[in-house]
Amino acid sequence: MTLDAVGGVWRYAMDLARALRPQGVDVVFLGFGPLPSDRQRAEAEALGLLDWAEAPLDWLVQDASELARVPELIDLAAERHGADLLQLNLPTQAAGLGTARHVLVVSHSCVTTWFRAVRGTGLPPGWEWQGDLNARGLARADVVVAPSQSHAEALRACYGPLPQLRVVLNAVNAPEPNRLPEKPIVIAAGRWWDEGKGGAVIDAAAEMTNWPVRLLGPTRGPNGAVFVAESATVEGELPHGEAVALMREAGIFVSPSIYEPFGLAVAEAARMGLPLVLSDIPTFRELWDDVALFFPPRDAESLAVALDRLASDPHQRRRLGEAARRRSRRFTAEAQADAMLSLYEGLVPVSAR
Repeated sequence: MTLDAVGGVWRYAMDLARALRPQGVDVVFLGFGPLPSDRQRAEAEALGLLDWAEAPLDWLVQDASELARVPELIDLAAERHGADLLQLNLPTQAAGLGTARHVLVVSHSCVTTWFRAVRGTGLPPGWEWQGDLNARGLARADVVVAPSQSHAEALRACYGPLPQLRVVLNAVNAPEPNRLPEKPIVIAAGRWWDEGKGGAVIDAAAEMTNWPVRLLGPTRGPNGAVFVAESATVEGELPHGEAVALMREAGIFVSPSIYEPFGLAVAEAARMGLPLVLSDIPTFRELWDDVALFFPPRDAESLAVALDRLASDPHQRRRLGEAARRRSRRFTAEAQADAMLSLYEGLVPVSAR
């Protein structure tokens, strides 16, 4: 299973591997891009073998030539570890693979669908190779997985029918903790250097709201992008346990994302029973309709109005928080692992292992 140490794919891979272990699935992690921290390395090694390839991630390079060795590195690792099946968490990693092993690709996001959602355009000049490499990787895969129906539809809009495409909802691998006494705080979590997370919108809204807004997550990306908040308080990238503790005592959780194939932070907040205020994008409507407040994407004033209205209504906060918690029970690690295992066994029957 390929992964990286930069974004949400790490948490996805750890949670999935943990849920697959009782099913008798052994996972070898093959990392790409910036090296993991000692904490990340220890977490992965507690669940399986961790191997690291000396090759970059597709969204951190300027052209396809810098990824030329990726297929060979994956092929060699699969042979070295005796893998039965490859799960690649970047579609481009499947392009040019020579292995005879079956390949399952998961599209957690991609630059083509990102530009379509965030900028309303196709890929800019000089980025066309990204779309071509994604298309080749998707075509090479025996099965393609999307984490929501909305992202599946976005992939089809950009890459064509994709008959091998399946939807397996992501999971939140966390218990249902008791809510701490809430504080009059709005909290949000994301990679704020990513324009698609809507950091500028929530920062503008923070200037107009009665409750202070606190942002969890990195503000500087490995691609050089930087987000600077003027009104919201930036807590930065915290260990997962510390971030969860801050979320549990907040009064409201908000996600202003413009582009979100699933939204693990939203699911985590819902599991904790936080009331949700979400941008009105297809993914959030698909997953959280009827259990959250929605506001028009990019509209900071509407977001501020929604936050202040909810802040002044404790009954509504409790009602929405409980509704979100109930909805979050759909997204269990066990359900995700069962669905993935079914796809694995369709490619590699038990008798063939």
